[in-house]
Amino acid sequence: MKLIELEKRLEFKAEILKVEDEDYPLINKSGQFEFDWAKEKEHHVFKIVKKDADEILGLLSVIIYPKEWRVHINLLENSNENKGKGKKIDKIAGCLLAFAARLAFQKGYLGFVSLVPKTELIGLYVKKYGFSVFGNQLAIEKQASIDLIEKYL
Repeated sequence: MKLIELEKRLEFKAEILKVEDEDYPLINKSGQFEFDWAKEKEHHVFKIVKKDADEILGLLSVIIYPKEWRVHINLLENSNENKGKGKKIDKIAGCLLAFAARLAFQKGYLGFVSLVPKTELIGLYVKKYGFSVFGNQLAIEKQASIDLIEKYL
């Protein structure tokens, strides 16, 4: 997968890895993330990093619901310098969402991914990433998940 350094318009390779116990203190000390990611340890937590580098650019926490055949995104966060209009690197969130979709296919859930977004982000998830609204949740499955995977991974 590739991310884009916006200032130079350069693509670079990135990878998504499982967050290890020793990562949590570094995440908190970095000052780059607003959430207390140590609270997510009970879930499946992943980080996106520049290939062959240690700097964490974004984080993803998912919960697997086998009885409901879905992967639920409990929390997704870009590092502070990669949020909003002044972000330095693009495609971080898209790659993490696509990773969750691929995980949902690997689990046999037909790409079914759900999340409960901040209200101000609903339009972004629907327009940019292909999510549909279901009550207070958003979800993607099948073709929308395939499209996300093909675009970002």
